[in-house]
Amino acid sequence: MKLKWYLPAALICAFLVSAGPSAALETLGKQVILLDMTTGTILFSKNADEAMTPSSMSKIMTVYKLFERLKDGGLSLTDTFSVSEKAWRKKGSKMFVAVKSRVKIEDLIRGIIVQSGNDATIVVAEGLSGSEGGFADELNETAKQLGMKNSNFLNASGWPDPGHVTTARDLATLAIATIKNFPDFYHYYAEKTFTYNGIKQGNRNPVIYRNIGADGLKTGHTESGGYGLTASAIRTDRRLVLVINGLPSKKARAVEAERLLDWGFREFNNYALFKAGETVTNAQVWMGDSGAIPLVIQKDLILTLPRKARRGMKVKVAMETPIPAPIKKGDVLATLKIEIPDRKTLEIPLVSGADVGQLGMFSRLGAAVQYILWGESE
Repeated sequence: MKLKWYLPAALICAFLVSAGPSAALETLGKQVILLDMTTGTILFSKNADEAMTPSSMSKIMTVYKLFERLKDGGLSLTDTFSVSEKAWRKKGSKMFVAVKSRVKIEDLIRGIIVQSGNDATIVVAEGLSGSEGGFADELNETAKQLGMKNSNFLNASGWPDPGHVTTARDLATLAIATIKNFPDFYHYYAEKTFTYNGIKQGNRNPVIYRNIGADGLKTGHTESGGYGLTASAIRTDRRLVLVINGLPSKKARAVEAERLLDWGFREFNNYALFKAGETVTNAQVWMGDSGAIPLVIQKDLILTLPRKARRGMKVKVAMETPIPAPIKKGDVLATLKIEIPDRKTLEIPLVSGADVGQLGMFSRLGAAVQYILWGESE
């Protein structure tokens, strides 16, 4: 018979939080996604899978390819790339590289991140792949590997092109991959100024100038797509990632980005329920050399939930009991169910924390007689 075993009340009170409907939130952004990086929980979304013009937020992918080469040893920060006439002539925001000069990789990183140099992205594209078209092919391949399902890159800079598109969700995926995969290089995104060729420019990312824990990533703007920002901020042990696009002005971009990040930190929190390998409860064993067995969780269980939602969540274990021996350590024996108001029930497998052997023939006979007489085994 399938029974539902409720966790002891003390355990529930120690870890229990509940999710309720979050407060209604409005934003001027046309495409938005805000998520918690630890759990991947989406705190807010609006047209997150709608195709949009990424503009200079595309440069995060260009820098990603540079970081890949640096990490695998194919490049060093002191290596140089040459500047072609195409790169030198590129319009829009510029690093102001000189034609036929050679530029250090580290300077190019800063020139792209801080100064948003379109010229610098072409130097990188030609240096890594020989041409900007070949580099775009590499960008698309990397996008597929990262799970960016709705992106298509045609150039290195985000220069407007009808076929050059992405989504807010895809840019969030890229931002998370950048932060996770390149901890030794991510710090460049927090730099506020960079001077090259005698010209000092400030980082266009508005949130890194505010005291809100922001440390990246990249702004963008086109006439058709409006003003956008891919941003990340960390407070204590929580990191949020925000992508917002389609805003009418620089001021709106700054205000909305700060407001959304503040909202995410204020209204939500992460709650650690169980650690990997922790015993959730014990189960009775039938005909085993041990009368009970620990049921353990295999991975850390952390939930991102609204701070105000603390009383409606139910945590229980569903299993067939008693569990007949023999049992091997690691066998899936039960399911931890977490019921949260207005959300889909979470189901996490629980496994045996130990081996349990089967009783010998005479011991099994005695246990069977005891069960007939008393209705239980010990």
